[in-house]
Amino acid sequence: MNAPVPFEKHRFRSAAEHYRKGRPPYALPLFDRVAERVGLTRAHAVLDLGCGPGQLAQGFARFAGAVTAIDPEPEMLRIAAADAAEAGLAIRFIEGSSYDIGPALGGFRLAAIGRAFHWMDRADTLRRLEGMIETGGALALFGDRHPEMHENAWRAVYDAVLDKYSAEDPARRQRKGADWIQHESVLLASPFPRLERIGVIESRRTPVANIEDRLLSLSSVSRDKIGARADEMISELNEKLAPFVSNGEITEIVESQALIAMRPPR
Repeated sequence: MNAPVPFEKHRFRSAAEHYRKGRPPYALPLFDRVAERVGLTRAHAVLDLGCGPGQLAQGFARFAGAVTAIDPEPEMLRIAAADAAEAGLAIRFIEGSSYDIGPALGGFRLAAIGRAFHWMDRADTLRRLEGMIETGGALALFGDRHPEMHENAWRAVYDAVLDKYSAEDPARRQRKGADWIQHESVLLASPFPRLERIGVIESRRTPVANIEDRLLSLSSVSRDKIGARADEMISELNEKLAPFVSNGEITEIVESQALIAMRPPR
């Protein structure tokens, strides 16, 4: 098992305000399909671990009887709680990390993790979840990808700018290294070894301003991390994206994904 990425409590402090606007929202049908696959009903509870601005917590609140969302960054929790209150959703928000979870939080049918599992001690997290997810329940890792196709040609420019300005971040180098063990391998050797993936592909028109937010939502190039170079980075991004922009927007094909890891019945 890889050594975990060192825990930094406030790694996303300055990235939080950009996260909700910048990160691609998960396709709504994905929530329906995951809920159906894991048998989620109002009799069940959901845990959103590393919740960020609460996208998964809000998405599953219409299926579950109770939702608990946990994140170590207070600014993320402030944004998430405000959004949930505006939507009229009763979600329990807790400041904490994967190192703080345990059976005292209660039992869950589903633990959802969105774009955050790589920041955790994955083996330790899975051991803790083993005592929290009911038999027949599941862990689901959520993310997104841009398939290699003409509409996503702009991603090469975006990735080049990201690579340039994140080069000094040791955590990113660790996760992108050749010896990094992929999530699937970690899960197959865990109490949640039955894996399947669900994907929903959508075409979207995204304001270029949201692409700026997307870059600044990444902790490796946040304003806290690279300081004044963030303005230089955004300027370079806009210059190189210009050929792909029409009426202030970019076309992107996004696949919202859920990797479901089921806990087998005893």
